[in-house]
Amino acid sequence: MISGQDTSGDAAHSQSAASVRHTATATMSPGQPVGKHLPRSMPVRLRIPKIWVDAPFTGLSIGPNGQLQPPPANDTNLVGWHTKGASPGETGTAVIAGHVDTKTSAAVFANLGQLTKGDVFYVQRADGRTATFRVDSVETFEKDDFPSDRVYDDTPQAQVRLITCAGNYDRSVMDYTDNLVVFAHLV
Repeated sequence: MISGQDTSGDAAHSQSAASVRHTATATMSPGQPVGKHLPRSMPVRLRIPKIWVDAPFTGLSIGPNGQLQPPPANDTNLVGWHTKGASPGETGTAVIAGHVDTKTSAAVFANLGQLTKGDVFYVQRADGRTATFRVDSVETFEKDDFPSDRVYDDTPQAQVRLITCAGNYDRSVMDYTDNLVVFAHLV
């Protein structure tokens, strides 16, 4: 969600995905890829069995304000992938965002905070492969103190960040106060 803009039309609930600043061009770490990695391929479906997620993907871009745009607000079971970044399974950091709720119901990442270190999830890709990721950590950050470099900078390993809103809903800016980030790597 664009910080300070309620895309749902309802001030009581945000349909935010990731209200975070992001540079459109992250730099790759020098050297050879580390560990497993796959060639570039668009993600098709995200499956997180532990929290009952089975969702299709849509492409996301960086808006004019420098923030990652969220998936469309009218679909509670849709996740978005930052198309200018690494694809899930490719060397680097793939960014996947989803809504926590809508004005009418919980959304795809409502239970994202239930993931813990060691949990696995899957990204089905357009090339027919399934990339399996293992959770390294689940952390919450205040939006005003969001560690963009840590979350978004590319790595020599194939990694993914799952991002949604968290914390309290601030009616004055129509947005949540925090972001929840799941850090994971390809196994």
